[in-house]
Amino acid sequence: MRHNIAVLLSGNGSNLRAIIDKGLEVSFVASNNPKALGLKIAKNANIPSYSWKNVSILEKEVLKLIIDYDVKLLALAGYMRLLSKNFVNSLPSKFIVNIHPSLLPKYKGMNAIKQAIEDSAEYTGVTIHHVDVEMDSGYIIKQERIKINENDTAKSLKDRLQKIEHRLYFETIKFILNKKKKD
Repeated sequence: MRHNIAVLLSGNGSNLRAIIDKGLEVSFVASNNPKALGLKIAKNANIPSYSWKNVSILEKEVLKLIIDYDVKLLALAGYMRLLSKNFVNSLPSKFIVNIHPSLLPKYKGMNAIKQAIEDSAEYTGVTIHHVDVEMDSGYIIKQERIKINENDTAKSLKDRLQKIEHRLYFETIKFILNKKKKD
């Protein structure tokens, strides 16, 4: 069943893999990194994939693809660029979702896991939020927290957080899509 979602990514595509493995059919994948492993995951799953290094070209092309594929939701899955105001404002409110490895509003941007460890935070977690024109500041849809263990490293904490990400992102995307069907 086609769910009319698209995914933007820059890296290894672990959240894309989890979305596919749990049964959501992705219309297309786009990346600003032509060497992103997530593009290989898309290709192996017979999902059309596109990449442009130039972010302004990527945004123009993705807007066209959203119309061509009748996309209902754009999911950022390790997309490591800030979307332009023009791009975000060209789409309906609450059209773009993102996943972030912290309990926003704490530890926005890059290296959130490292920031939490260096800050000696007791807890961190995963946040799924709507994307707006600011970095990691959109409406929070869902969060799940975990305790940071005394012996956690950035890698061990990342591994634990990714397990949550892979489950929570799928559940949240499915919830949003079901809600959109009812509206």
